[in-house]
Amino acid sequence: MVQTIQARDITLYELEEIGLQLVQDASFFTEWQEDLPPLSEAEKQALERVSSNYLNLSKYRPMSEEAVKMVVLSPLLDLAGFYQPPFEIETETSVEISAEDDGIVVKGNIDVLVVQKQLWILVIESKSTKFDVTVALPQALAYMLANPSSEHPTFGLLINGREFMFIKLVIQEYPMYARSYALSIERDRERQQVLSVLKRLGQMMSAEVLKRQS
Repeated sequence: MVQTIQARDITLYELEEIGLQLVQDASFFTEWQEDLPPLSEAEKQALERVSSNYLNLSKYRPMSEEAVKMVVLSPLLDLAGFYQPPFEIETETSVEISAEDDGIVVKGNIDVLVVQKQLWILVIESKSTKFDVTVALPQALAYMLANPSSEHPTFGLLINGREFMFIKLVIQEYPMYARSYALSIERDRERQQVLSVLKRLGQMMSAEVLKRQS
């Protein structure tokens, strides 16, 4: 009998049973720290506005997932250029992953999926600000394992409004992943780093498209 597990309920232990491995070598995931594009003064000011909006609204009550998407995530995706060609946005895309040995099927919905020419760029799990950002890690990894373009790395972003965490997943002989530490919207340098990482990922994927077209 096949056991079905909701992606929101899966644990890192269960993913490791499927074969997922954490890579602790810093050279595996350099994209969130090295060769980041600089930001203009206008972009820095826009980020300050995003931070100010978040801090103001979060004083009243924990922000819901929908509020986080509207106030924090949407402006970031706009600044990163993900609303312009060659990128496309798909929301609440259903994905599935199965563990053949154990007869386990993991199902769930992705909150935001950025797609470029059918290539998954980011898997973004939006969680309420009352939760630590790492709460979404197993769920996001489960979704990323269903990437149909497994020959390319898949990058993820976990966001709860206050914090951001990047993930890199590579599927070769077995799936491997690494993650950044949590970056805060309340610190100038860290929120600027978040946007720089998003812009770098976009540049990488655009270059890959041009390479395939040439």
